[in-house]
Amino acid sequence: MIDDVIAAATAKMDKTVANLAHEFSTIRTGRASSAMLERIQVDYYGTPTPVTQLASVKSPEAHLLVVEPWDKQVLGDVVKALQKSDLGITPSNDGNIIRLPFPPLTEERRKELVKQCSHIAEDAKVAIRNERREANSRLEKLLKDEDLSKDEVHRAEETVQKLTDRHVAEVDEAFERKKAEVMEV
Repeated sequence: MIDDVIAAATAKMDKTVANLAHEFSTIRTGRASSAMLERIQVDYYGTPTPVTQLASVKSPEAHLLVVEPWDKQVLGDVVKALQKSDLGITPSNDGNIIRLPFPPLTEERRKELVKQCSHIAEDAKVAIRNERREANSRLEKLLKDEDLSKDEVHRAEETVQKLTDRHVAEVDEAFERKKAEVMEV
């Protein structure tokens, strides 16, 4: 019973940290990365579809992405979606491929990206703390419903707190790494 609660909390906290890593991968640093396009949706025959499922995305240079749609009919829709996105980049279209030149980041833009990363990291910490609260409430419910001792539940709550502290520390480390990556010139 207690082990199930702790295992579930661990799994959810691990998932939160993994999701944070994915979110950080979509944030632009000094280099162009295909992960930055994963959130951009194109209206493909009435269905919102990620750009990465409609086209091959290559990075021939550090500051350039080349998007080559498999279906040339969707080229204009991909360009529109890229222009609407929050990337702040103007795509150039030659009829076959789309080039996305990424200019070097200004100091001001780097600081904005660090703030964005900070908000994402804070959201992850909140999710981890919410999972701790949920696990503790399940443990309290077990104390009432089952014939468990208060000591067993207290030890389990301490374990959940250690899990929370470990996962929050992982979030902080990931944020510091991303911050250093973004601020690197």
